[in-house]
Amino acid sequence: MVQEPNTELRDFLRSRRAKITPDAAGLPSPPGLRRVPGLRREEVAQLAGVSVDYYVRLERGRHVNVSATVLESIARALRLNDLERAHLFRVAKPTRIHPRALPPQRVRPGLRLLLDSITDVPALVLGRRMDILAGNHLARALYTDFEALPPRSRNMARLAFLDEGFRSLYVDWENAARGIVASLRLYAGRHPHDPALAELVAELSSHDEDFRRWWAEHDVFQRTHGTKHLRHPVVGDLVLGYEAFTPVDDPEQTLGISTAEPDSPTAERLALLADWARSERSVSPSGATRR
Repeated sequence: MVQEPNTELRDFLRSRRAKITPDAAGLPSPPGLRRVPGLRREEVAQLAGVSVDYYVRLERGRHVNVSATVLESIARALRLNDLERAHLFRVAKPTRIHPRALPPQRVRPGLRLLLDSITDVPALVLGRRMDILAGNHLARALYTDFEALPPRSRNMARLAFLDEGFRSLYVDWENAARGIVASLRLYAGRHPHDPALAELVAELSSHDEDFRRWWAEHDVFQRTHGTKHLRHPVVGDLVLGYEAFTPVDDPEQTLGISTAEPDSPTAERLALLADWARSERSVSPSGATRR
């Protein structure tokens, strides 16, 4: 039986090779123009200490018994960061299972109680494929009333790429959207056979050229902490920090908590947003009616 090529490994290696220059890899730059961006296959093989034929077969996704030692050498040759290295190891040795639906995720009552106890900043629980599993009152006021949306629409990627109101919240939408795509790509390395992911990627690829292009770049990203700049139609600009936490009992869930500097304009505007959400049955930025 002919072994199907490992397309995730193939495309990831090609994308990383295209992003690194000879100078960055510690190689002398040859004279004249290069026909391909980044490194050549033979240059990666040289840096990794493997034969050119071996690396070519690996990059074609045809080598199923690659060792950890070789993967470490290739990760060093391509100057992969820790997250990219872990992704390489994962996609190089995927589980050989047929596509199957994963069991639905639920937010534990205790975690939901914790979420609702956070009253002064937005907080969300995200699941697989960036599905929105729950949000506190300020998250619903800031983004949209997720619970009023059809279950299929409760997904950060779908909202970011397909909902103009949601998209307009982000001052730097491209950076935020690229992070979403790279987060989905990281998830794909863990669950390459998830049919719901395949459906999501196919839908977004057919509707949005940016998603299609960024998905093909094979960047990976894990949201841990950082800053985001939003512009809400009611209260204006918000500069929010965020911190991401993973429940011990379900590593496929993420509790994301926004932060605001005390006595800052953002903190004051969040208080106004909370008052507005409590006092009005209004329409959210993306058009869903709040309860």
